[in-house]
Parts: sequence; structure tokens; C-alpha cells
Amino acid sequence: MKGYKLIRTFLIGNLCGVIMAAAVTFVFAIPANSDYWRMEIWKRGGAAWTSDKNGHLGWKWTVEPVPDIPHKKRVIVPPSNVKVRLEQL
Repeated sequence: MKGYKLIRTFLIGNLCGVIMAAAVTFVFAIPANSDYWRMEIWKRGGAAWTSDKNGHLGWKWTVEPVPDIPHKKRVIVPPSNVKVRLEQL
């Protein structure tokens, strides 16, 4: 009976590994090869479609993507009129 328990544990571990590998593929690899997501990246300025002299389409990363939310403008605070004296100890 111990042999069946060991084999069952081994098979369950393999099944979990296959499920985890499939989840990683689904989350990362499939969207990276999807033209929908490539167009989203292109719209944000992060990549470009390229074509060689034979007419083959390609994909090239150009710059960091532009974020959805624009950066806030820096605020310059004018110096205060209070004079501070530094004393040496």
C-alpha cells in the first residue's frame, strides 16, 4: 500500500507542476504574442511595427511605454523670508 501512496503523491505533484506551467504561459506568453496587446503597447509609444525589404512584419521595442496617468508638474516652493542662523558647537 505504501507504493501506491508514493506514486499518487508523485502524480499529484506532476499535475500541480503542469497546471502552474500552464498558468504562467496563459498569463505571460499568450498576451505577449497577441496583436491586441502589441497595438496597446504601440499606442503608448513603447514599440513599433517594422518591415524588412522582403515585406516580413516584425516587432521592435523602442522606448519606455507612456503611463496612463500623466506626471504631475513639479512645484517650486519659493524660499521663506525667515533667516536661519547656524551656530557652530
